[in-house]
Parts: sequence; structure tokens; C-alpha cells
Amino acid sequence: MTKLRHKPAKEVAVGTLVIVESPTKAKTISKFLGSRYSVLASAGHIRDLPKSKMGVDIENDFEPEYINIRGRGDTIKALKAATKKADNVLLATDPDREGEAIAWHLAHILGISGDEKCRVVFREITKDAVKNSVKTPREIDTQLVDAQQARRVLDRLVGYSISPLLWRKVKKGLSAGRVQSVATRLICEREDAIKNFVPDEYWSIDAELADRDKNKTIFAYYGKSEGKKHVPKNKAEADEVLQKIRGKSAEILSVEAKKRKYAPPPPYTTSTLQQDAANRLGFATKKTMMIAQSLYEGKNVKGIGTIGLITYMRTDSTRVSDSAAFAAREYISENFGDKYVGKGTAGKKQKNAQDAHEAIRPTMENLSPAELAADLTKDELRLYELIWKRFIASQMSDSEYNNVTATANIDGLFFKAAGSVKIFDGFTRLYESDANKLSPIPAVREGDVLKVDGAKAEQHFTSPPPRYTEGSLVKEMEEKGIGRPSTYSPTITTIIARGYVAKEKKSLYPTELGFLINEIMCAYFGEVINVGFTAEMETDFDKIESGEESWKKLIRDFYSEFEPLIKKADRELEKQDVTVMTDIDCPKCGSKLLIREGRYGRFYGCSSYPSCDYTKQILNTTGIKCPKCGEGEVVERKTKKLKTFYGCSRFPECDYVSWNEPTDEKCEICGENKVKYKGAVVCRNKH
Repeated sequence: MTKLRHKPAKEVAVGTLVIVESPTKAKTISKFLGSRYSVLASAGHIRDLPKSKMGVDIENDFEPEYINIRGRGDTIKALKAATKKADNVLLATDPDREGEAIAWHLAHILGISGDEKCRVVFREITKDAVKNSVKTPREIDTQLVDAQQARRVLDRLVGYSISPLLWRKVKKGLSAGRVQSVATRLICEREDAIKNFVPDEYWSIDAELADRDKNKTIFAYYGKSEGKKHVPKNKAEADEVLQKIRGKSAEILSVEAKKRKYAPPPPYTTSTLQQDAANRLGFATKKTMMIAQSLYEGKNVKGIGTIGLITYMRTDSTRVSDSAAFAAREYISENFGDKYVGKGTAGKKQKNAQDAHEAIRPTMENLSPAELAADLTKDELRLYELIWKRFIASQMSDSEYNNVTATANIDGLFFKAAGSVKIFDGFTRLYESDANKLSPIPAVREGDVLKVDGAKAEQHFTSPPPRYTEGSLVKEMEEKGIGRPSTYSPTITTIIARGYVAKEKKSLYPTELGFLINEIMCAYFGEVINVGFTAEMETDFDKIESGEESWKKLIRDFYSEFEPLIKKADRELEKQDVTVMTDIDCPKCGSKLLIREGRYGRFYGCSSYPSCDYTKQILNTTGIKCPKCGEGEVVERKTKKLKTFYGCSRFPECDYVSWNEPTDEKCEICGENKVKYKGAVVCRNKH
């Protein structure tokens, strides 16, 4: 990883010194404050636990051994010099636990006393918000700091105890973490569920019902036989239903019409923004947070100047301020009309949500995406549009539909048709929603008799659970209380970077290395990487923040149970040899090849590495003869973007390829090899 070089802060004149984390934020804020203020950036942490050792004095009641971060000397020197020249110092780091801890470390280094009112927070970077905040500084919240210290120390104890164990027992460069190991476990368990899934066959039957003149035609689906729910399990059962209804009359037994309102979704939290950005825009969680950070810290907008465009992007709250809601409703009234003004959607509060900040929303409700097209990059504009539309829609009125369900009786078999007519578009005028996607059905009345004009049966198989995407993994972590808004993205980035998890298109799946590490972690540290335990720890951190619990006691209680697990694993876990010597000669230098584990699976590597860098991917074989040439074997391959496909081992002599894994089973109709698809074995030609 390239190390960032931090430029030393410039000296400032006498007045009030404001210290923020980001240079971009410093530039934005300095434009809002007068000449008596100078704004400098710490560029993140300047003091932390050392990287070279545990940095926690276990014998001295787990006292953290903080040091100034290497390479930050010039910044610290410049901040100290600026502090000496200033009449007053305000610490304006990010408004969360991490930001509070950075402020606490800055106060320590700069000699600011603990009872001094030096802390200000900006939940949005606008002129009014910044000016109001600097007028009302407070003391550093030591309970917030303690909650951050508890997490930092606990994660250090876990990581710096288990990682060296993995280095000794498996190989160098591996790591384990309290949250990252749980995330890896979720992905491994999902993959096991997919592999072990046994699909069930079922058939759907749709009938086309029409009147004599075909003025009315409705499409109905089969669901009941003689009043009982019935889903055909095989072709014979489906054919029996088709035989029974063909050419028959369908009597409309009932027509039910219900008006249904759909409320708009609440504004974004970190989790829901990451999910929607992944699903709608295809953004990785890391990309989403980087862009959101830039929108929060400030952009230069023509006619306005530099301004933060969204509120703080690390939040688990859907709450918005009264003034923001009022401004949004004014905008809605002016641009859409009073009938589109709603009451505001608060949303369901997630378990363990801290609710310290507002939801993610635009700072200027009347600043539409169209007005920013020339001031933002393409991806910045797309993310801003997502946030802006979601927030404005949350303050709009409900959409309203008339949902109609018609039930028809065909010789004792019951079919249903469902449709919907939009009465009022409400928030969907602005924001696309999946709340109601039904099409209208023709008007039919109870007692109408229609003719079965056509019917078809279609084979289906139950599907295994899908692999996690970044968005769905974030959703799962949030629902289970694993981590916090600030940790979702770094956790996913880490497990991919460590080679425990790989990404194919949008899907996450465990590598062989990931399975091995998860197996070890579950065997020896199952209590630590347990979903329930991890969620419980988040609750304990919240208790520290509220003053209900001491952070040192939490660490003591944890370590008393954790230390014996480390000793047991060190004693019992045998050395795992992830490299296997072969009798194959290296084609480059003649040394023997080793089978190694890598980020993308197993590969051949030369035993003379690093003097010889020969490598070759080991292809997984399926044991199936190539359906095209009959000579080669079908092997699993990867595209450059790591999408799995299947091809002939004799490539390029044979160009057979398939996105689905072929089988030995032949199709009864066309004779082609059937393939595996969503847990079932089917013909590629849909026979």
C-alpha cells in the first residue's frame, strides 16, 4: 500500500485555531469563518497503538500504550506551533466515537486540559451549521472516547493474539479479527448452504380466460384444488390439471377490490445507502463511502461556493431535523403541489441503533441533482441523486392503488388473477419504488363465465439461497448487530484483501484459504466469532458510551475467557501445510513445483521462488468429458473479472465453453449434455 505523505500544517496568526481531520474539510470550513479563525487538518489519527507489537499492557489492567504515529512528526510539530500562537483551540474532528477519540488524542498532544470546552462537531458542513457550532463548544466526551478505546483494545487483543497463531500454524501474512472473522463465517456458511442444497421440483400453471367475444381476457394462476392449496410436484400432476381445464368454462366466484396505500421509504442510513448504491449503481461499499465523504466535506458549486452537500455519512438513524423536513415539504409544495406533501417517514429503528446523528440527507433541500450536473463527477452526481431523491421522497405523500383480486372456479380447480390500478402516484412521482408492480386486469364481475382460451404449465426448481453481495452482506450485518456504520465497508474490504473472500460479478464467495481459516476459527474461537457474541459486544460498547459500564471491566471479563482459548489453540492446533511439493519440474528453471494457496485459489509455484517466479493456475476439473470434442475434460476457468465459466482442457484446439457446469446426463429430446442451473439439472435448450 502506498504511504500518504502528510504536508505540515501552515503557521497561523493569533485567534481561534480550528483543527479538523480532512484537508478538504479544512478548506471548506475556512471559507465560512472570518479572519480571526484559522483551520488546519490533522489528516486523521496522529496517535495510536503501535503496529509492531500488541500495545496493550495486559499486566497493568490493559492500559493502552499509545505512541505518535510514525511519519506524522511534521504535522504534530506544526499543530503544536499553531496552538502556541492561538488564543483558543477548537477540535472539530468527525462527529462519532472515532472522531471523539482523535480529538482526545489531539488534546493530549497539544496540552489541552480535559475540562476545557474545546470540542465542536459539524453534522453538516454549511455556513450556518459551522458558525453555530463554533459558538457552542463543549468538553471532550470521555464516555464516547472510552467506548472507542474498548473497541480498539478488544480488537487489538483478538487480532494480535490470533494472527501470530495463524502465522505459526498456517502461513505468514494472515490475520483474524473480531468482526472480519464473523463476516467471513457468514459467507462460508452461505456457501455451504448452497453446496448442500437439494432442489425440489414444482410446476406453475397459468390459464388465459376470455369471454366469447374476447373483449375481456385475464391471465390467472392455479393455486387450489377442491379448496385446498395445491402445487403440482411433477409433470404428471401438471398435465392432469391441464387436461382437466382445457376447453372448460371458468366461473368468476369473487372479485375483491381493496385500496392500498404505500408509504415512501425513510431517508438513508449508512447501511441502506450502501445497499442501494450497490444494487442500483453497482458501487462497492468502499467506493460509496469515498464518494459520500467527498460530498460531505465540500464541493465547489457555481453561484454558491464551497459547501458540504450531504450530512454526515456514518449513521444508523433515519431521523431528520424539523427544519430540514420543513424545507423539503416547502420544496415539494412548490414543485409538485400541496397534495404531494406528506408527513415524513421515520422508518423502523434497527436493533442497537445509536441515533446520534440525523439520516443521510442533502444539506440544501432545493439543490436538485440537475443543478449540480456541471459541478460534480458522474459518480458523485449519481450518488447525490440517490440521496436527494430518497430524502425528498420521504417527505412526500403515500402512493395509492386499487388492488383487485379475481377468483375463478374451473371444474373444482381454483385460479386467481391479480391486478392494480394507480389512483395517486404520491412519492413515486419522484422516486422509483418496487412497492406495487402489478398491471391492471380487465373489469370482471362475480358470476361472469369465461372460457379457458389457453393454458400452459412450466417446470421450476426451488433455488438455493443466493450468495451474498456487498449490499446484502451489509444488510445481514446490520440486522444481526455485527459492527457499526463505520465498520461495514472496511470489514468487507479487509476480507477480500486478505484473500479469504473473492468477488465474482457482484457475488461474494469464500476461497479455499477462507474456508480453511474459518474452519480453524470456528473450531478454536467459535465463541468469539459467534454472531450473538459480536452483537452483544456492540451493546456493551453502547453501555460504556452511556456510562452504564466501565471499559476496563469489559476488557477484563472478555480476556479472562479469551486467554484460555488462545493457549488451547496454540497447544492443540497442528501446523497446516498449505504448500504441497510435487514431482513436476518447473518449465522455467527445472526446480520442483509446489502447490500453493492464493487469493484466487490453488496454483503451481516454483520452489525456487523468489529467484524463479513461475506460476500457473490449477484448474478445477469436473470429471466430465468435453461434450464437443469428446477428448478433453471440462475444467473450471475464470474470466479476468473472476466470473466462473467452463471450458475444454484442450483449448485452444477445442473452443467449447459454457457458463453453467455440464453433466453426463443427456437431454431426452435434443441429446445435448444437461447443465447445472440454480441447483437443478436442466437442458440448455430449455427442453
